[in-house]
Amino acid sequence: MAEPHDLTALEQAAAITRGELSSVELVEHSLRRVTALGDTVGAFVTVTPELAREAARAADAAPVDRRGPLHGVPTAIKDLTLTAGVRTTFGSAAFADFVPPVDADVVRFIKAAGLVSLGKTTTSELGCSLYSEGRVAPPARNPWQLAYTAGGSSGGAAAAVAAGLVPVAQGSDGGGSLRIPASLCGLVGYKPSRGLVSGGPIGSGAFGLPTSGPLGRTVTDVAALLDVMAVPVPGEPYLPPSAPPGGYLAAARRAAPGRLRIGRFTTPMLADEPVHPDCVAAVDRAAALLTAAGHEVVEVPPPLGPDAWPLFEIIWYVLALTPVPPHREAELLPLTRLLRARGADISAGTLAATLGELQAQVRLGARRTAGCDLLLCPTLAAPQAPVGWFTADGDPAADFDRQRRFSPYCAIFNVTGDPSVSLPLGTTTTDGLPVGVLLTGRYGDDARLIATAAQLENSSGGWDRHPAIWRAVDSANVNGDGVGRSTS
Repeated sequence: MAEPHDLTALEQAAAITRGELSSVELVEHSLRRVTALGDTVGAFVTVTPELAREAARAADAAPVDRRGPLHGVPTAIKDLTLTAGVRTTFGSAAFADFVPPVDADVVRFIKAAGLVSLGKTTTSELGCSLYSEGRVAPPARNPWQLAYTAGGSSGGAAAAVAAGLVPVAQGSDGGGSLRIPASLCGLVGYKPSRGLVSGGPIGSGAFGLPTSGPLGRTVTDVAALLDVMAVPVPGEPYLPPSAPPGGYLAAARRAAPGRLRIGRFTTPMLADEPVHPDCVAAVDRAAALLTAAGHEVVEVPPPLGPDAWPLFEIIWYVLALTPVPPHREAELLPLTRLLRARGADISAGTLAATLGELQAQVRLGARRTAGCDLLLCPTLAAPQAPVGWFTADGDPAADFDRQRRFSPYCAIFNVTGDPSVSLPLGTTTTDGLPVGVLLTGRYGDDARLIATAAQLENSSGGWDRHPAIWRAVDSANVNGDGVGRSTS
């Protein structure tokens, strides 16, 4: 029979409802796996076992009629996300002892839905890079091949899910930070439409680029966690799109988006960079499945091109200017210091002009792809990258340029605010490692995007497959009902 971590998040919650598992048993099982594998894959900065056990006991005591579809399920919160009473380092030694007094709104919603956080997942310093290799935790490694990065900035979340430590996790995405790790680790990483998920209760909004979102192994799990996160909050700077009837989980379960016109392209947008054949092959497979499902797939030009990079670059420099205690600036990584130094040189007038020009380019891009319901492209220009590859020559400027060339697609959709999801539809030809494709919808049309992603998952035969490390921990044998017994 299945081990508890073999079950999807929705299956774990259903097992709790049927009395086959308790939240306490699931949490203990997950904590054992975190102890055994957490540092190996670099998943966690901070583990909170006692808080998790307390929350699991409360989840088991909650009335059945007040339980949602993910009640009692283990999860984790990204270390960029404020969590009251729990060390939150923002991936930086400069904040190694910081403990927030408040929860981010998404953390409140996750707790209220009965999910149980095991702790804070590894991230890049201040969310500045697409890999998660800092000074406060081991580097986030890809469970499929530990020599490779799990990506960033939600790299620890991806490592935790792909290694079977938790079935779903919260992350955030300001330039691909959910979708990049999802592509590398064979997961579903979902960036919602701008405004759908609250960024409160504090923060600047960062020009609308970043948003919290879900990461998981299946579209339905991700949709269920999105339902948890997508709670309207008064005072948010962006009007949230309306939820579909029955929520996003219902849209995923229906998997019926209607006949769509889908624009396909593989030309990189933020860099003039060759695209690896395995990344193109994944797009080809997705296009074939979409065509077989009755959709019209057409070639289109990319919405934006490499000439948009200098504009995005300026904004990224400014976003790195997160307040840091002056006496701790020296503890920042070289890349972070470089970005902050460049950001400090940008005037208010230059920033305002850059935002205006970028918006003009977004308008032109929307016209280039008008008439398409969705866009299909690679998630990344290359399938994988080794740990340490971006920083190998010790030059932070070269590091930043390598990141741009590795990920020339995702960030554009943070600029537009459109919903975008990476789906694990491909594998590398040499060693069978995951390769993602990017599917992007119209602003506010998250339900159709999720329904199409679920349709793709169904037509592909499913993609909830696991790396060898998945079986590296002995069975917990949590009860006598079959769940948790070893299959070996």
